[in-house]
Amino acid sequence: MTVRAGDALPPLRVPITRTLIVAGALASRDYQDVHHDAEAAKEKGSPDIFMNILTTNGLVGRYVTDHFGPRARLRKVAIRLGAPNYPGDEMVLRGEVTSVADGAVEVAVTGANGIGNHVTGTVTVRLPDADAPRTDVPAASSVASAGPHGPAEGPR
Repeated sequence: MTVRAGDALPPLRVPITRTLIVAGALASRDYQDVHHDAEAAKEKGSPDIFMNILTTNGLVGRYVTDHFGPRARLRKVAIRLGAPNYPGDEMVLRGEVTSVADGAVEVAVTGANGIGNHVTGTVTVRLPDADAPRTDVPAASSVASAGPHGPAEGPR
């Protein structure tokens, strides 16, 4: 894949559902009531529950790595939130390559919803060298014989 500064990534449309908001908050262990309890969110001045930053961060990372492929590696995600993502809206992610150097690609990303920019920021991703051997995955034999705490052992 040839990548150049100025290249645009295709937009990604993300429907903002209650399920996405709540599941993202739970998956990231963010139990703030404004991300799952509409009444609590209203008591705190919000018209409804809203997406947390960790869910947004994950969606931004997914957007960039989906474009560059499964071997692309995120190196830095620097985002800032703006307009909240509420249920029933849609966020459209857009990106543009701002620099390419030594296999590292920087992408400026925005995610806009019906009330403005929900997220702005930059993502740096490392692209694999097509000719280099993969060193990021253990050999098959070590995966099969070693668990998270050392060599695999049978029942005792």
